[in-house]
Amino acid sequence: MTPLSRTLLAATTGVALMTVTGLTTATTAQAAPRSTTCTSSVPYTAGQDGYDTYRIPATVTTRKGTVLAFAEGRLNGAGDSGNIDVVLRRSTDGGCTWGPLSVVAAGDGDTRGNPAPVVDPKTGRIVLVTSYNDGAVTEAQIMRGEATPEQSRRVFVQTSSGAEDGRSFSPPRDITPQTKLPNWRWYATGPGHAVYLMQGPHAGRIVIPSNHSTAPPAGSPDTGQESKYYGGHAIYSDNAGRTWHLGFVDDSYDGIENANETTAAQLPDGRLYFSSRDQNGLMPGNRLDSYSSDGAESLDRPYTVQPTLNDVPIVQASVLQLRGESDALLFSGPSEPTARRSMAIWRSGDGGETFSKVLTLSTKRAAYSDLVRVDRRVVGVLYETGTEGTYESIEFRRVPVEAVG
Repeated sequence: MTPLSRTLLAATTGVALMTVTGLTTATTAQAAPRSTTCTSSVPYTAGQDGYDTYRIPATVTTRKGTVLAFAEGRLNGAGDSGNIDVVLRRSTDGGCTWGPLSVVAAGDGDTRGNPAPVVDPKTGRIVLVTSYNDGAVTEAQIMRGEATPEQSRRVFVQTSSGAEDGRSFSPPRDITPQTKLPNWRWYATGPGHAVYLMQGPHAGRIVIPSNHSTAPPAGSPDTGQESKYYGGHAIYSDNAGRTWHLGFVDDSYDGIENANETTAAQLPDGRLYFSSRDQNGLMPGNRLDSYSSDGAESLDRPYTVQPTLNDVPIVQASVLQLRGESDALLFSGPSEPTARRSMAIWRSGDGGETFSKVLTLSTKRAAYSDLVRVDRRVVGVLYETGTEGTYESIEFRRVPVEAVG
């Protein structure tokens, strides 16, 4: 069996097979050369480094080739509220080994999360947008309007220069007034990598796919916690994250399709493809999608159900546009419609009109994920997984491009 065959078998079955160059799954910093190859590694394990649970992965590869693995470090439990930091580990060997954990945005008793990073390929500058709320309130309370503006969801941006390469970030800067409407309650950036537009009239624009909830109309008996008040939107910056604008807003709020956590990719024709979690909508299927031809300022059509992804449960997912050897659009997510289990990769050859499953990474429990181009030959999937519980670890799986593209 050739080294490539071993790698493909390992990626398909989830079994770690030793190759002629060795397999490393260490989670601590090691002096490994860039030529080191592996099938998988585990940058985050529940209970390690002072955190009860790690969730909400996001990943990018820097201009220097460093893989950055962001996550939420949840100090006091697995819940979505409370004392939560945004944390980071860096890999200089393609995701085989990882440097020490660093805190990028400290909760200090409050909740910071939903990391949405993006890299400017010209300068190497890393822009990270995150969400915040007071640690004493929950999503349900915020959606019901029971939190003050100071307690409620807010939006922050941080940067790391090309020279720093993710070793350090600027302090979080509040951009909520530029990105959130007054009648919105819940707000979430991404989570998962954001998009830097490479072509077209808006080349150089940073686009952050996001979601929100709105207050019920006056006189309604609703509380605002109902799923129909979720909607998708995007924010964007044309000057490397210095100032921000609100792009399209999905504001149907009819309960038929409820756009929630959203991911995006720029297609080879320049359009943006948006894929969204459908939060308890009445239409069959759990994935919605749409397109934008003007750099996320508006949608070409309303969000509609993507029927070829009906195997995906209600969960966050990721998309990644390949370039170079393949122009496939990839999608990652769990592949059992009623359970968060069996992380898989789908491929689209028609710009997201249809998808076909091409690879199942594991049959273990699995939830949130993010896709990243590691190098010319490798795609990475950073995803939540576990045997007894879904959030036991965040794994980084390396997959040959030729296996999925």
